[in-house]
Amino acid sequence: MASSLPISPVTAAVPSKSNLPLRNIPGDYGLPLIGALKDRLDYFWLQGEEKFYQSRIEKYQSTVFRVNMPPGPTIAKDSRVICVLDQKSFPILFDVEKCEKKDIFTGTYMPDLSFTSGYRVCPYLDPSEDRHTKLKQWCFDVLAKNGRNFLPEFHKAIDESMVLWEKDIAGGKRGDVSGEVKQFAFNFLFRAICHHDPAAPGPGSLGRDGGPGASLWALPQLAPIAGQTGLPHVVEELAFHTVSLPSILVKGKYDAIHNFVKTYATEALDMAEASGIERNDAIANLVFFLGFNAYGGFNILFPEVVAFIQSAGKDLMHELHEEVKGAVTDGTVTLQALENMPLLKSVVYEVFRFKPPVPYQYARAKTDFIIENHENSFQIKKNELLYGFQPIVMHDPKVFDNPDEFVPRRFMGPEGQKLIKYVFWSNGPETEKSTVHNKQCAGKDLVVTMARAFVAEMFLRYKDYTLEIEGAGNAAKLFFTALTKA
Repeated sequence: MASSLPISPVTAAVPSKSNLPLRNIPGDYGLPLIGALKDRLDYFWLQGEEKFYQSRIEKYQSTVFRVNMPPGPTIAKDSRVICVLDQKSFPILFDVEKCEKKDIFTGTYMPDLSFTSGYRVCPYLDPSEDRHTKLKQWCFDVLAKNGRNFLPEFHKAIDESMVLWEKDIAGGKRGDVSGEVKQFAFNFLFRAICHHDPAAPGPGSLGRDGGPGASLWALPQLAPIAGQTGLPHVVEELAFHTVSLPSILVKGKYDAIHNFVKTYATEALDMAEASGIERNDAIANLVFFLGFNAYGGFNILFPEVVAFIQSAGKDLMHELHEEVKGAVTDGTVTLQALENMPLLKSVVYEVFRFKPPVPYQYARAKTDFIIENHENSFQIKKNELLYGFQPIVMHDPKVFDNPDEFVPRRFMGPEGQKLIKYVFWSNGPETEKSTVHNKQCAGKDLVVTMARAFVAEMFLRYKDYTLEIEGAGNAAKLFFTALTKA
């Protein structure tokens, strides 16, 4: 989701030759089926995600190694990947000359096309495909056309949720952060693009089911690679990681959102047809773009933001409140006001560094080539699948001091600004631009802007807050127990 369109492709600087010693890639895939199943059990249950990677980095003394990635048997035909988990090797995943991104948006498996009306939507397309160029350019055009709508619609949507939080707390209850994020994130996006309130009564109304419905539709598409649902381990393994869930389970939710987009996003859909995109293709892509990519990302990101800020303490909250109050002169959060909040900007980038909303990236080698980590070089063969887990990459101690510590001011000042290029969350470096020639998120700039707007809106209204977190992983729920109004 970005607005500027440089036409040159982004190509990572990966050498074809290297002065570093050439090392065989350590690790193995084990016996057929058994090796993949063992790695999957390690990943979800016996070790957990972070330890899964760290234990292998320590075992092989390498940030580049071979391993099986979930879901493995029997959903994925081939679970074998080469992990690249440092700042030097990881950028190969963005090199469109050496790697392709066809059908690997969700990694080693791909959900059935029945989830998206039979269309391969843009995230599953490679930049070399003509449909990718048309669809991504259309995304840019839609964002540019509606750019002025996002901040006002966001203010309106989050204000509605803030009123509910305050009412619940005043009544002795807790303010449901996780639940209300589903409301305001969904509502502001669809209001901005479709020019109609999805919660308003009338034809195609989604009521308060828009966000939760989008989450349910996304669940079976992501379930094979998403652990920690809160269900018993055996149930989760059998229900989510062993077989593909059919789209019929969530067809009603998808059809409702599809109907809303078809009914009200006429301007965007007319633009698509004028660009040579079939209207039904455009509807499927816009549903995915708004209800999966953008909404799904915000639904993950916004709760992480409030949680990390609380972890840093009330002093940071008060500093953010003072910065926001000083930058917002007329009570309205604007782009100019956001540019005058350097602490807030740094805090948001630090959250992206710790918990990027999309932690996984994949790419398949188009040819043979050499990659490097900090110590060695490695031979990659054509058709091998490479994988990077971005939170590990963005904790590379060769780049970040105290990488495991949340440092709110990390990206402030001249030296801090230099570190922004090492922030990866959007399928590319933060300092690069999304174009039709790469796979960087079309809404990259919008996501960062709205994350900053979220913090600004919070601290324009509140001096501080107290948050409770129940559960862990994907099953975690967040609640406000106190909100101190400004």
